[in-house]
Amino acid sequence: MPLPRPLRPRRAFPRPHRHDVLIAAAGLSVGVLLWSYGLYTTGDRVFDQRWAALVPLTAMAVAEALRRAAPQTALLLGTVAIVADQFTNGNLATVLMFTDVVYAAVVYGTPAQARRIPYTTALVTVATTVAFLVWWQNAIALLVGVITGMISFLPAVTGSIVRNHREAAEAARLRAEQTALLAEMDRAQAVAAERARMARELHDVVANHLSAIAIHSTAALSLDDPGTTRQALTVIRENSVAGLAEMRRLIGLLRDSGAETEPAATASLAGLDALVAQAGTNGAASGLRFVLEDARRDGPGLPAPVELAAYRIVQEALTNALKHAAPGEVRVALARADGALRVTVTSPYGDRPGPRAPGSGAGLVGMRERVALLDGSLEAGPVAGHEGAEVWRVRAELPVGAGEEERA
Repeated sequence: MPLPRPLRPRRAFPRPHRHDVLIAAAGLSVGVLLWSYGLYTTGDRVFDQRWAALVPLTAMAVAEALRRAAPQTALLLGTVAIVADQFTNGNLATVLMFTDVVYAAVVYGTPAQARRIPYTTALVTVATTVAFLVWWQNAIALLVGVITGMISFLPAVTGSIVRNHREAAEAARLRAEQTALLAEMDRAQAVAAERARMARELHDVVANHLSAIAIHSTAALSLDDPGTTRQALTVIRENSVAGLAEMRRLIGLLRDSGAETEPAATASLAGLDALVAQAGTNGAASGLRFVLEDARRDGPGLPAPVELAAYRIVQEALTNALKHAAPGEVRVALARADGALRVTVTSPYGDRPGPRAPGSGAGLVGMRERVALLDGSLEAGPVAGHEGAEVWRVRAELPVGAGEEERA
């Protein structure tokens, strides 16, 4: 037994807009008022009965009620009504409502209708004018052509202009929303980048001091020697004070963002001597010696972002050496050539006796991020040393810029 075919829902008749119903009622009322006083547009027509003018008037009122809900249907019905009106005594309200129906068909119709109706009404105007000129052969034919253009072509052109303005306003609104969305995305990206920068800065500031504290506190706990314990506690205190000072400086930078706040000093390569000396003090108990080789030639200073990145890279490399390096020499070398600053830190690679601080790998990630922000390069890993011994090398190349290098 074949299955019954599903019933298709009937297409509901478009519901007229409330404002259009009011416009149609007003037009019909005015037309009836003019009809009651006997005010007609013409006389001596085919259907000269008095009631005949009410038929196209009523049809035009229905078309006016559908001007927004079904503009194509309204235009077809209105065209039939305006043609029928020419065979009666006519009514001015019928003509005026037809102009509004043509205008609404362009404004509320489909894009294809909006493009086609002005050309169609222009052709109708021209054809009507030519036909009456051939038939009557006098100036009245031109007047008929002008009236035809006024009630068909002129409303269509007006509707096309209004529609174009509305579409341009809608496009401008969409562009404004897209611009606002892009601005919000840029703001979110800027916030994420700033949070990443703050995380790198906080890690670089704290990791060095806390690593030294962890190593010396472990040594003090594992060795039962009053002298070693006192020395470890001294180093712990120094690193604690220094770490707190740098933390206060960083927190001050985050809090004081007003225009009247004086800029705080940032880390630069001028503080490398103190940084290496402090690392030597922290690493003496682990058998580490720290050496600084600055081969940069005299000249103007480096850009602030380059100096800060180089300082933090050296600081993180020294921190990693304190955590993991075997006893021996840790060498920090700086050189400047070919438009770039080269930073190299080598440390003994291998097992080390005694305590070591745990690491999470965030230091290498931070160094790579700093180098990537300056379009530089970073290498980190074990390599062969000068005497065949394996060393851990961190090598970074930070572009200085052609203009800076020429001034140098």
